[in-house]
Amino acid sequence: MSKTKFSRWRPHPWHGIAAGPDVPRIVTAYIEISPFDQMKYEIDKDSGYLCVDRPQPTSAQQPTLYGFIPRTYCGDRVRDLMPGAECGDGDPLDICVISERAIDRTEILMKAKVVGGLPMNDGGEADDKIVAVLVDDPAFGHVNEISELPPIMIHRIAHYFRTYKMVPGKENKVTIGEPYGFNRAAEVIAASMADYDQDYGHLQEQE
Repeated sequence: MSKTKFSRWRPHPWHGIAAGPDVPRIVTAYIEISPFDQMKYEIDKDSGYLCVDRPQPTSAQQPTLYGFIPRTYCGDRVRDLMPGAECGDGDPLDICVISERAIDRTEILMKAKVVGGLPMNDGGEADDKIVAVLVDDPAFGHVNEISELPPIMIHRIAHYFRTYKMVPGKENKVTIGEPYGFNRAAEVIAASMADYDQDYGHLQEQE
């Protein structure tokens, strides 16, 4: 019987899991929120457990599976790729994963094929949303570029992030530029991995 390498303990979803099997095209996505959730969940950076971040202030629901790419960080390099940004948002790089079949579970890992992204500026913070499709998805698995997806799907993702923080009587500080394709997404992913190595690379040396 062959011996397979495995983790004896549950790894931290941000630091203990590889970014993907074929970065930047095929990445690992850790899912925090499903399209069925009406609460905002977010990884607790200290413990690695999923926690309630806040109730959603509007009736909008996340249109896709949503999470982050492990071992990425939005720092200065990610900021430099977004005109008008003052800093990165200080979080792992976000990813939206499109699946033809409904998936209502979170705290799951999936292989996602990167096809593009949305440049989101959240009050001066670079907060890109990488867009991907589930690997081998029967309806969308063949897609290689964001332009090949139905425009309404990208419109819904952009509209959600443009409006989900809106509070009546307060200025909306979120802006989203035109969608970008795979080549630009690859640059953002590479920048976020370099930002991660700069700030957290020492953690990998301890493994």
